[in-house]
Amino acid sequence: MANAKSAILQLSVVGHTNVGKTSLVRTLMRDVSFGEVAAGSATTRQVEGARLLADGQPVVELFDTPGLEDAGALIEQLDVEAGQRHSGPERIQAFLASPGATGRFEQEARVLEQMLESHAAIYVIDAREPVLGKYQDELAILALCARPLLPVLNFASNPHNRIDQWRDALSRVGLHAVAEFDTVVFSLASEARLWRRLATLTDAHAAALEKLIADRETQARWQLASAHAMLAELLVDAAAARRSARRDSPEAIAHAGNSLREAITRREQQFVEKLLELFRFTEADYRTVPLPIEAGRWESSPFDPGIRAILGRRTGSGLAAGAAAGAAVDLATGGLSLGAGTLIGALAGGGSAGAWQLRRKIADRLRGRIGIMADDAVLTVLAARAFALLDAVGQRGHAAQSPVEIAQNLPSPWPSGRLPRVLHQARLQPEISTLNRGEGSDADARHALADELRRALADDSRPRMNATESTLP
Repeated sequence: MANAKSAILQLSVVGHTNVGKTSLVRTLMRDVSFGEVAAGSATTRQVEGARLLADGQPVVELFDTPGLEDAGALIEQLDVEAGQRHSGPERIQAFLASPGATGRFEQEARVLEQMLESHAAIYVIDAREPVLGKYQDELAILALCARPLLPVLNFASNPHNRIDQWRDALSRVGLHAVAEFDTVVFSLASEARLWRRLATLTDAHAAALEKLIADRETQARWQLASAHAMLAELLVDAAAARRSARRDSPEAIAHAGNSLREAITRREQQFVEKLLELFRFTEADYRTVPLPIEAGRWESSPFDPGIRAILGRRTGSGLAAGAAAGAAVDLATGGLSLGAGTLIGALAGGGSAGAWQLRRKIADRLRGRIGIMADDAVLTVLAARAFALLDAVGQRGHAAQSPVEIAQNLPSPWPSGRLPRVLHQARLQPEISTLNRGEGSDADARHALADELRRALADDSRPRMNATESTLP
């Protein structure tokens, strides 16, 4: 039998067939590969163990057990074989030594043997199911093992749950400590409540369970901070990405736009793969949907209001903004106004990176070339999709079977409704983007801008994204 003084809480996960026992273990472990999850019954045939760590040390040992299938017949068998001669654990031991334990009730015997070897057990209930006699028989048999038993109402987020009925039925057999959980729709707070309910039943392990809760909260904060850093790097990389083409060649412009779109799409896929890995999911948990941006949406003028404002601040006057606005007037005809010429001369002696980039863009115009960059719409959609995926994996149980699919239309991720200033700054520095041919070498500048954006992204005032449903018409 289990050593009550053991530092590792040995916990059996028991219940009827196909109620989500393996799913619960997967979600508690953050491991999509543990065991086998299927719609059919009796998927788990053997006892499988796994350990949960806190600060690198094991604190809980979980044992996933086969499903109980014939409790009604087993409870009659126990009465026939043991009668009233033994108390609960002895009656179970007598059954385990009987021929029935290796015959008709072999699966139930594995469960009960593991119960006796554990400090406590979680009894998993599919809260969508009605309260039936077979479940009451299972609880009566498990009670004979004389181990603390915590009922866990699985699929608690499902609108068709029968939680009130189950709570009433459990209280009638003296089980008042009950946890509500969902192995598909994950909640860190619900998981913490589960462990604290269990701690009330296993006082010797209460401190270890609090340590586990604290470790999981620390891990969640680290994951979110890491995800924001990855997202910021993606957006800065995309904002600084640039292609150029002859302005008199529609074919060249289209080719440049396609090249840029493909580069940003590949970069987004790298982000997706890293984010899934960070939260311990796989590519099978995500269904890729192409960026819903038409080719024409990629062309962006370097003289948009955001860039003009930044250039004005960088040069210390309104000269850059005013002259850039003047230059934009006749760019369509390929000419340059006196204002633009004045701007080139005024910035020639300046040392700002923004001024240098503006001179470069105007020089491109003089050579008859046009710059292709991701416009505000592209960057906003890219950010919205990334945030939607982040929100989805943060609320996804590791037993979920349907892949995340990002909606085509999502609300703006920017609390102000405007593209963050740092992304306008990134547009002025194509040398920082890893997506540009022969550039991307200025990693320090890229990381600096990404870090500034990361701090802005940590603002929790943005709307939460629904990954599978659009919130816009």
